[in-house]
Amino acid sequence: MRDLQAEFSQKTFLSALKRTEKGSGELMMKMPETGTAMFRFDYRKPKQQIVSDGRQVWFYIPENKQVMVSDVKRMLAQGGVALNYLTGLGNVSRDFKISISGTGRDAKGNYLIDLVPKKGGQAFARLQLTVAAPAVEKYRKNDEAEDPFPIVSSVVYDQIGTSTTIDYSRVKVNQGLGAGKFTFKVPKGVEIIKP
Repeated sequence: MRDLQAEFSQKTFLSALKRTEKGSGELMMKMPETGTAMFRFDYRKPKQQIVSDGRQVWFYIPENKQVMVSDVKRMLAQGGVALNYLTGLGNVSRDFKISISGTGRDAKGNYLIDLVPKKGGQAFARLQLTVAAPAVEKYRKNDEAEDPFPIVSSVVYDQIGTSTTIDYSRVKVNQGLGAGKFTFKVPKGVEIIKP
């Protein structure tokens, strides 16, 4: 997979507050031949952007008139496996203990897989992936992965019970996304915050 574009809906259950927050938008990722992956999350609700050109990451919340700018290398060093996996630097079989989740299937017949980080001290306790049943069946039949992004949804669980579920739809892969989609120009009047 060289690039990915998809719609997403997100639901985060904040266990400490017993509250659920929802969001939605569009995501894009591009895996260059060398260097770190580039990504972009354009949230329609709540209005915000997270953009990375592979070197820097911008977290922009228009309502606050602030943009936080971080170095990708520093962020990856602090975020461990979760961010490495997101940006394509991770290795699933090396970084995770892999098991079937629950009964192994959801109500639609899709496969449920649990990934638990092998290394302690990560930003999350478990990642659950829902993999499209047709993609798994094609793989079993042809012994080759035909769908570069068979993930229907993902759920990240942290150590205190907070969970973030992301459902993916309208997925397009290898459309030739240009690097310009992963740049961020700071709007006038916006405060820049650096760690």
